Parts: sequence; structure tokens; C-alpha cells
Amino acid sequence: MTDAPGWLRELVTATSALSAGELSRQVPPPPESARPSAVLVLFGKSGGQPDLVLIERAHDLRSHAGQLAFPGGGADGGETAVQTALRESQEEIGLDPAGVEVLGELPALWLPPTNFAVTCVLAWWREESAVSVVDPLEVAAVLRVPLTELVDPGRRVTVVHPLGYRGPGFAVGDLVLWGFTAAVVDRVLLHAGLAETWDRSRTVPAPLSPGEESR
Repeated sequence: MTDAPGWLRELVTATSALSAGELSRQVPPPPESARPSAVLVLFGKSGGQPDLVLIERAHDLRSHAGQLAFPGGGADGGETAVQTALRESQEEIGLDPAGVEVLGELPALWLPPTNFAVTCVLAWWREESAVSVVDPLEVAAVLRVPLTELVDPGRRVTVVHPLGYRGPGFAVGDLVLWGFTAAVVDRVLLHAGLAETWDRSRTVPAPLSPGEESR
């Protein structure tokens, strides 16, 4: 019997039959040519308060440099989404998979820049282990973001990209969570019954890496 909180169990139930289109309006379903990958949407408790584990990607990566993201990556041959998400999390932040209770999977979504079909694996951090940056070539920092901050209307923004993208964003310290990960977090909060009304007219520019700014 899971000891995950009620809102998280409700989230799993609410998303169990969703299509990719229902999960995210910003992120389309993947084409058949997309490469399988998976990320771990890991909820835990820090200081007695629920939180979400995120990484800050290394700043010299070729794609999505410096962005906040879920731990995860591309699948090895024959791996399931759960196996990929747990393996990548162990390799990136030292997470002990034995303490993670997998609760469900979201429908795969497409990341056009890398042509990845990304499956989000929902999980509860039942027995916590120490986590930190394992591979600095991929990860700059590990963050545990309280849900109270993610649902705070004062921290919600609409992120505007110079190429026309507009999507939900979150102020996380001096960083902005945006893009694929923010779109998923936005829908997760909604389906968990935690979302609060926020001012969608409040916009910020997408925080682009130097390589993206020069394109």
C-alpha cells in the first residue's frame, strides 16, 4: 500500500487515461521517428513539505543548456520508460532507485529540437537518499522545489520566446522554469487539484543560452 499523499494518488488516477493532447497543449504527441526517452517526475518531502526534484542542466550543453528540467534522458535498447527514468536519475544525481515508488506514466510527448518522445514517470520518494550532481557535464545543480512555490500565483508567468512560443512559466529563485518541463508541471498541478488562478498577462522573455541568442 502506497504512503504517497492523497493529491498525488488523485493525480495518477486523473492522468491514467489522458492523451498527449489532453496532457499538454504546448507539447505535441511524438511522430513514429522520435527516439524514446523518459524523465522522472519525483515528488518528495523536504522539511515536512511536499516538493519536486528538478535539475539545472549544464550551461554548455548543445540543447536546452542551463534550463530547469526533470532528471532523465534517452532510453538504452530494450529499456522501459521506468527503467530509463530511474537509471538516468541515478547517473545524473545519484538517486537510489530502491527508495522510489513508481506510481504511473504520462503519455509520451515530443521534443522537436532533439526528436525525443519523452515519457514522464510519476513517482513518490518513499525513502529518501542523498542526491547531488554526479555528472557536471550534464547537470549544474539539483533543486528541490516546494510545491507551495510552484502553486504560488505570484511566481507564475507566461514565457515568451522570440520565435513565437508562449507557455506557462514558474519563477524558481533567480531562474525561470519554462518550456517542456514547465508545460508538464502546469498540467500536473491542474490534474492534482493544486493549481491556483494566476495572471497570464504577466510575461517574461525566455531565458536563452548564448548559443540560442546568436541564432
